[in-house]
Amino acid sequence: MMLIKVSNIKLPVGATKEEAFAEVRKKIGATQKEVLSEKLLRRSVDARRGTVQLVFSVAVETEKHVTLNGTDIIELKRKETEIPAPGEKELKNRPIIAGFGPCGMFCALTLARMGYRPLVLERGADVDTRTKKVEGFWHGGDFDKTTNVQFGEGGAGTFSDGKLTTRIGDGLIDSVLEDFVQNGAPEDILYQAMPHIGTDVLKGVVKSIREEIISLGGEVRFLSQITDIKIQNGAISAVVVNEAEEIPCELLVLSIGHSARDTYEMLLSRGVSMIQKPFSVGFRTEHLQEDINRAMYGKFAHHPDLGAAPYQVSYREEERGCYSFCMCPGGSVVCASSEEDSVVVNGMSERARDGKNANSAICVNVSGQDFGSNHPLAGMAFQRSLEQKAFQMGGGDYSAPVQLLGDYISGTVSKKFGRVRPSVLRGSRFADLNELLPADVGALMKKGFARFEKSIRGFAALDTVLTGVETRTSAPVRIPRNAEFVSESTKGLLPAGEGAGYAGGIVSAAVDGRKIAYAIVSAYRPF
Repeated sequence: MMLIKVSNIKLPVGATKEEAFAEVRKKIGATQKEVLSEKLLRRSVDARRGTVQLVFSVAVETEKHVTLNGTDIIELKRKETEIPAPGEKELKNRPIIAGFGPCGMFCALTLARMGYRPLVLERGADVDTRTKKVEGFWHGGDFDKTTNVQFGEGGAGTFSDGKLTTRIGDGLIDSVLEDFVQNGAPEDILYQAMPHIGTDVLKGVVKSIREEIISLGGEVRFLSQITDIKIQNGAISAVVVNEAEEIPCELLVLSIGHSARDTYEMLLSRGVSMIQKPFSVGFRTEHLQEDINRAMYGKFAHHPDLGAAPYQVSYREEERGCYSFCMCPGGSVVCASSEEDSVVVNGMSERARDGKNANSAICVNVSGQDFGSNHPLAGMAFQRSLEQKAFQMGGGDYSAPVQLLGDYISGTVSKKFGRVRPSVLRGSRFADLNELLPADVGALMKKGFARFEKSIRGFAALDTVLTGVETRTSAPVRIPRNAEFVSESTKGLLPAGEGAGYAGGIVSAAVDGRKIAYAIVSAYRPF
């Protein structure tokens, strides 16, 4: 009996998984009776070389001996989930998890399932309250510094796209995706090459995960920010919540996300080791989705199997790169501020991806030489300065500064929109975005647009809309940790996920949270 993976099965647009299975059987020379099971592992779209095809990978269990070729036909090893046995150390207090984004969520879920009754402290509100506050702000209401696009149940990813693409190759990815499906995510995330849940669906998923954690003895407190930590003999001894309540603590999972700037400042003041980390800045770029569809799919642009076309572009010069980030087909640009008198934007798509515009951050990497200081929080200060400047350029009412690409290249303030109109709900105001980013960053971005036009026709159209400013591509710091996931400076503190500099998206953050949970399990008895 053999378990094999058969890849690179290319079929016309519209082909079903059953047709892919039939093609696999033909490729390995097996009859239907000789195949014990078939499972779709991956479905992608190949739009290169002027044609569009679907490409499948399939897992097959068969009684027939199949000749392997090391590329398209390889043997699959059966995956055994390595769940550690509980350790021997005794916990005096239940583990505390700071933040309920994907990292904190999957850490808490894993610990709850194994009997550790974690306490989650989330500074923002629950997802339903959060949705009302965020949508109210987008439509002109007051800004809430406690509950917004960055803070609250589900983390920043809840108001993005629920994109589950990742570059990590970790064995825990499958278990994370399966847990998403178990809690209401669509099943196609298990095999799509570029899986996404959609903001509208993701809200229900995170609520379902929270309910499971609570049913297993865990606790999730909202509007509960860790405002201080107590350290004795180099180890965590307690956390202070909302500057008032002190809770004993010997294990603190720090899954705070990339925007908890006041928490970074507090940790640094308490002697927690922290270093600068590069990130990227740029603008949200909007095209008509119809134009992107035609450029990517040609005559197949309206085929129902393809939907709204995504894209990925990059260009590099020496040590700096310009690239697309967090591309949202059929989505919208959103105001993602987490501090007063600041404007920062992000992209969002719902499950259907049926909006008029396509948007993506087009950004350039920045590092210490741009921050002007070697201070651990210099990158954070750099972000803040750009966001405050964008607030002023947008008129000081949380409207976002915008400019047409043609006018950005020529250095002229735009006067009217062309075919593309900005989707940002809070509002926009024309400005010269050349005044916002450092000159060398802007210069590389302009070269990038010229290069991207060569691969995606119309990408550098003069009426393309740029909206500023995108700064939250990743955390501006890393909190160093050892092989056991513990802070190098503070015992009992476990820096986790994107906010600690160890993840770059929903899946990688969730995987990091699960790994930290397993590290706790392997050392301690259930609480």
